[in-house]
Amino acid sequence: MPNLTRESVAAWDANDPLAPFRGRFAIADEKLLYLDGNSLGRLPAATPDFLAKVVTEEWGAGLVRSWSSWVDLAGRLGDLLGTRLLGAAEGEVVLSDSTTVNLYKLASAALAASDSRRRTILYDATDFPTDRYVVQGLVAERGLTARSVDPSELPGALGDDVALVVLSLVNYRTAELHDMARVNTMAREAGARVLWDLSHAAGAVDVQLAASGAELAVGCTYKHLNAGPGAPAFLYVRRDLQSALRQPIWGWFGQQDQFAMGPDYDPVDGIERFLVGTPPILSLAAVQPALEICAEAGIDGIRRKSVRQCELIIELADRWLAPYGISVASPRDQERRGGHVSLRGPETWQLSQALVEAGVICDFRTPDVLRVAPAPLYTRFTDVFDAMERLRTILEQGDHLRFPAERGRVT
Repeated sequence: MPNLTRESVAAWDANDPLAPFRGRFAIADEKLLYLDGNSLGRLPAATPDFLAKVVTEEWGAGLVRSWSSWVDLAGRLGDLLGTRLLGAAEGEVVLSDSTTVNLYKLASAALAASDSRRRTILYDATDFPTDRYVVQGLVAERGLTARSVDPSELPGALGDDVALVVLSLVNYRTAELHDMARVNTMAREAGARVLWDLSHAAGAVDVQLAASGAELAVGCTYKHLNAGPGAPAFLYVRRDLQSALRQPIWGWFGQQDQFAMGPDYDPVDGIERFLVGTPPILSLAAVQPALEICAEAGIDGIRRKSVRQCELIIELADRWLAPYGISVASPRDQERRGGHVSLRGPETWQLSQALVEAGVICDFRTPDVLRVAPAPLYTRFTDVFDAMERLRTILEQGDHLRFPAERGRVT
């Protein structure tokens, strides 16, 4: 990027087709540079009024009568998410529970349907910890074996003892983006299934579940999808597998003719069989305006801008931060990188604290990673430039050394 100046970067903002979407988000402090969209997305400006309507008109006035429209809300939102942002068909995605619970449900269902001689789960130890904790729990519960493998080792690790592979499409720490189609093909040829965690991919990269041959996936909606803290997660099951898999938590929202209140569990054939109990309607409703913005912008445009913003971070890190021992920990190849850039170096926890004081929100991940995550729908190119410049100034002046080296509970 020759002649890289703030003025040249400002010209990118002037010609950015996604620039109008910034006004669709609630931005209380224009001076704050928010580069943590892969932890919690900003509040869509339409969400408060949308929720107020649900509360006052549907709950307040409609009362229990509103269940006639609420009862299938999880499926309607699943269709919007699946068809517009995940490359799935209608009836293959549903919103439900948390990512962890959904991971447990689908992993359990996949293991129960596997050949009994296949008693091994493969997972990546560098993925988000909840994934391996669920795997460890299933191993303890069922007397199975789990093996940690680097994704590059999968061809040699997929033996005839493997039932399931649990893998994140985008690694939460490094932003490494895996080849979904290649992994799916390898696993299928070896007789195993893959359960994908899309938490750091949905809304950031072009996920193509059907085209890649994916069978199972889960993910959250509060990161790049901006649905709010703790918003309901989603799960995907390819249509032809739905009636063959039975999840372990049998609840009335997965039951045939649920209001018949039958004596025995008899799950529906479709995606709803992976639901459990009564959904949290208010938090579920907050997902709708968030998904509508992402769908309107289109994942292709989001991804193009994300790639360019991440390349700007990498370029500035090489120019400005390398002399202070800061290196790029994410893949430099855009085809292998998700929607954030990880920087590695000494005192990164202290740097993250100093950045907050300087009006920049990023985040820290152990042991030494600072994640910088622009969100194309509301992050400007100049925001990225200014944040990196403030980081350089902190390093130049050593301001971060004033902050405690001991980590807080939340990083």
